[in-house]
Amino acid sequence: MPDPRFSVLSPDFATDPYRYFGRLRDRSPVHYEPALDSYFLSRHRDVRRVLTDHDAFTTRTLQVRAEPVMRGPVLAQMTGAEHTAKRKIVVRGFTGRALQEQVRAIRSIAAELVAPFLPVGRMDLVEDFGKPFAVQVTLEVLGLDRRDWQRVAAWLGGVGEFITSMVLTPERRRHCLDCAEQLEAYLAPVIEQRRRRPGEDLISMLCTAEFDGIAMSDRDITALVINVLIAAVEPADKTLALLLKHLIDHPEQLAQVRRDPALLPAAIAETLRLTPPVQLIPRQAEAEAVFAGTVVPAGATVFCMIGAANRDPGAFTDPDTFDLHRADLGTARSFTAAAQHLSFGAGLHQCVGAAFARAEIETVAELLLPLLDRVRFGPGFRYRESGLYTRGPVSLALDFTPVREAAVGGPAGG
Repeated sequence: MPDPRFSVLSPDFATDPYRYFGRLRDRSPVHYEPALDSYFLSRHRDVRRVLTDHDAFTTRTLQVRAEPVMRGPVLAQMTGAEHTAKRKIVVRGFTGRALQEQVRAIRSIAAELVAPFLPVGRMDLVEDFGKPFAVQVTLEVLGLDRRDWQRVAAWLGGVGEFITSMVLTPERRRHCLDCAEQLEAYLAPVIEQRRRRPGEDLISMLCTAEFDGIAMSDRDITALVINVLIAAVEPADKTLALLLKHLIDHPEQLAQVRRDPALLPAAIAETLRLTPPVQLIPRQAEAEAVFAGTVVPAGATVFCMIGAANRDPGAFTDPDTFDLHRADLGTARSFTAAAQHLSFGAGLHQCVGAAFARAEIETVAELLLPLLDRVRFGPGFRYRESGLYTRGPVSLALDFTPVREAAVGGPAGG
């Protein structure tokens, strides 16, 4: 039976949800949250079942949770031929030659953003670097002006709040919708211009692509562009900060990665497993379903608890430990549909940007680690995370050996 004394909306859970995952899996693997009239699943096998059975558990909830701020249906809402065609278009924008160009842009933007902090030997990896980096890289990929990153970041903050908030006041709801409307208005002239004179960027690809012989509408393109913005920006700075946090906490593994950068993908995969930036994925039960002896009624909203599933001892050995050498993860498959962890989702609606996410974090970590010699947490720094739906460090104050300005152009150039 659900534990009436426990709530995923409690301040204690918000402070450290990982403390509660074991208890949920063991005692209440199907946790009912009365305030939300929703069910929370925490076991790996149950979460995978929901994410891969697309007929029984649909993305219908996104009509209410995402579509109003996405300004149209997103990829996860689509099925059949439409989903296949539009997913292929977006995937094409993050693979092959396009991805090679993006890696160059990632490295260049990262070098530019980190340069002012290197002579000082101190920076906040989240506020000073991660947030501007994640937004600017995504704008570059889409073919938008990087100088607009602060405005775009503010609008995305409202869009993200709408999608990820469990409870929204009328005032916050209005603010979020205003942000979405301003973002849509910002994108409209760009889409019109790319239709007339397409380039090599992702917006141009969407403008020139066809589905069933018909070009996509401005509404379709706007929704897909906002979809990409949110999906690419939201997890990137969190994953980078979590990776550095885990490596600093495990100096022997940090030393191994420094000696052998080929271990970086394993460290990134393990970071995603242990502390996934996306913690909850919602679905709707189309028919009555039973999990661990508990009936979930037809029409109910089901939240897949990715953080809990990724730490299920039924799926991983010693699951609460950061170990980039773990045999039950598999680096090569961790960024594919065959991944054992569920941080990119699973099945038909698995994250389209998994390959890009790997390339992005790997590229920036390869650049930063040689520069951040003797990296450590800043004096008096107290680590804190926030977020229920998406989760990551509030800040990450780092001290490191200052780099002479003359040397900055060397390692960071590339």
